[in-house]
Amino acid sequence: MQVMLSTCFQAPCCWNDPCNKNTECILEPLSLPESPGGGAAVESCPYVPCIFCEECYLLAEQNQLLKHMIIEHKLVIADMKLVADFRRYILYWKKRFAEQPITDFCSVIKTNSEAPLEEQDNYFLLCDVLPEDRLLREQLQQKRLREILEQQQRERYDISFHSMCMFCDQEFTGNRSVVLNHMAREHDFNIGLPDNIVNCCEFLAVLQKKLDNLQCLYCEKVFRDKNTLKDHMRKKQHRRINAKNKEYDKFYIINYLEFGKSWEEVQSEDDRELLDNLEEDWSDWEEHPVCAVCLFCEQQADTTEKLYLHIACLLPSLPGLNFYQQVKLVNFVRREIHHCRCYNCQEKFQSKGELISHMEETKHITLLPARSTWDQPQYYFPTYENDTLLCTLSDSEDLITEDQSEDIPVVSEDISNLKALKQSSVLNQLLSEENKSQEKF
Repeated sequence: MQVMLSTCFQAPCCWNDPCNKNTECILEPLSLPESPGGGAAVESCPYVPCIFCEECYLLAEQNQLLKHMIIEHKLVIADMKLVADFRRYILYWKKRFAEQPITDFCSVIKTNSEAPLEEQDNYFLLCDVLPEDRLLREQLQQKRLREILEQQQRERYDISFHSMCMFCDQEFTGNRSVVLNHMAREHDFNIGLPDNIVNCCEFLAVLQKKLDNLQCLYCEKVFRDKNTLKDHMRKKQHRRINAKNKEYDKFYIINYLEFGKSWEEVQSEDDRELLDNLEEDWSDWEEHPVCAVCLFCEQQADTTEKLYLHIACLLPSLPGLNFYQQVKLVNFVRREIHHCRCYNCQEKFQSKGELISHMEETKHITLLPARSTWDQPQYYFPTYENDTLLCTLSDSEDLITEDQSEDIPVVSEDISNLKALKQSSVLNQLLSEENKSQEKF
């Protein structure tokens, strides 16, 4: 209920309130200050340096760089296919190896151990057994996943897409789903749902290049002319891609979801085994910090306890208020502070600093405003759209409102004699009154 109030309701542009003449309209959506986050993006570069020397290789020549480090520097890096960002990975370890000896991080593998000492070699193995290396790989994987999801989101809503069908040369503009759905419907060529694909333009370019080279997309055989290729793909039902071809993995979002797992491994996992675990383990659940903002200043707190402790020094407790009343009070105070107006004496100031100084000097900050000023329906709507404080309010179901009374008895009718009950029941009176009213019409 709390979340719905703070996220679903939007502040109205205008609210007619004849009872409160000081009410002012907030015509634009408001947002509380948020802590800055994120870091500067690493400058993209097509070259990757060696960890130990000044040699540089193109990013596409990853294997050449790995070969160079094995031959020249005796360094072996395990499972490079699981490294999401090769360049960032290399730059990280280049910096770390400059700070500390390589033996602090790598396992030493001695070769020709039975040969004379001068013929023996020491190779260094860098792998994710090292906690620092595994953490780096996981962070790079998470960063790549965020970037891929952002790219996919942009493509989903991109209306500037332009492409031609690979089978009938019909031209399509607008959204990528238009051409993909056309090829699936008209040519029985289905590469998957548009929402499962990322870097769609590059994907279609790769497929088009194969067809231009007269290569079948499924069996990848090369044919002598275009008509022979078309007949082959139609008769053999090869109008699909080869799922075993790793070249296509980069274009499907499923390959980015789990660290170190391909789409085949993810799909082969049987989710039914999860049903056997009746007791759910939430021990690894990490709650995101609250980051709620104070009612009177811009101080933020990362836990509910810290926030209440800070506000308690300024505002007294809220006795006898249920959840909805607390919501209205918070939104009322937020709006008055936004307008630089004291919520007790209604005096207005030029800045929030002057307002808070006045309220502290007059002790107005420690006095709850009159209930008639804030207990109104208009304050159900958040003053600030991202007011996390509303989600932390306590909801006490045990509170009794003023309209309720503990002493009102509830007496049931005696059902021992149903015939007498039917004759004397108050429902008979209601029915007779209803019948009389209908007869008039």
